[in-house]
Amino acid sequence: MSSANAACAWLLLCPGLRRGGQGGPGGGPGPAPGPVTSSLMAAFAAELGHRAAVVHSSRLVLGVEGGRLTLADTGGRPVAAPAVAYARLSTPRLSTDREITLLRHLAAMGTRLINPAEAVLAAVNKFWQLQQLAAAGIPVPDTRTHTDAPLEHVLDAGAPQPCVVKAVRGHRGRRVFLAPDDPGLRAVAGSLDDRHPYLLQRYVAHSHGRDLRVVVVDRRAVAAAVRTADDDRLVSNLAQGGTHTVCTGRYPDAEALAVGAADAIGLGVAGVDLLFEADGSFTVCEVNCNPTWRPDMPGIAEAVAAACRSRLDAED
Repeated sequence: MSSANAACAWLLLCPGLRRGGQGGPGGGPGPAPGPVTSSLMAAFAAELGHRAAVVHSSRLVLGVEGGRLTLADTGGRPVAAPAVAYARLSTPRLSTDREITLLRHLAAMGTRLINPAEAVLAAVNKFWQLQQLAAAGIPVPDTRTHTDAPLEHVLDAGAPQPCVVKAVRGHRGRRVFLAPDDPGLRAVAGSLDDRHPYLLQRYVAHSHGRDLRVVVVDRRAVAAAVRTADDDRLVSNLAQGGTHTVCTGRYPDAEALAVGAADAIGLGVAGVDLLFEADGSFTVCEVNCNPTWRPDMPGIAEAVAAACRSRLDAED
């Protein structure tokens, strides 16, 4: 496809995800897509038909010509910016020079992004999102972080005990550990990778090894699952060997809280992780801009495609 219809919706696939299928600028098959991408491609085709296009960011060239923003494929053919786009991003590799630049370019050309660039940036920085959540009155764990101050000096100012330590740009449950006390934290502080700041966060003991993941699409809780860690680990992320039990509708207060958290960040599609408090309430742990899901959580891809269609219809 040499150009995209401006009245269409893009499923935009960015580096780090397995790409597959044909369509969009540049065309051509890639490796087989993963299950989440496959479900999204099928849902977009079913919901939007000819108005849907699967586009790979590696096949786009951005430009400014004669004072106007332009878009082309790698064959040099002009591409019209879509009316709507939902971008699947590799958050570990997310770069302001690459993915965020592309999202900004599309938005400036008039594309309505399901997840705007500013919201994506907030979601991938664990403290940025805490700033916005707290300002919106969303309950989050007490947390400290630092900018230029060495971590050892931050510890001198005091930290929660026990303390959950997280890298501000961690992902998939990596670079997260529990320090039982101040001496234990100081013993490892010098060996931590200091390329990014860390969060020092209150340990929610009642939620040790489990959390509630809620997938939110357009201010609606579409699916929820309790995730449980293996072998008494702290982190329940499925990438770390955890298991999950679908429980959509079982915790309505938590699902409403997740919707509020996604809204506070500005995400149309989000995976919100909540911690179980001892009093039966919930605290928001993280908000993710690129949630994944298992086949036993149906309806998510269809909800994303429907969100794109509703925006397209509003453009007509």
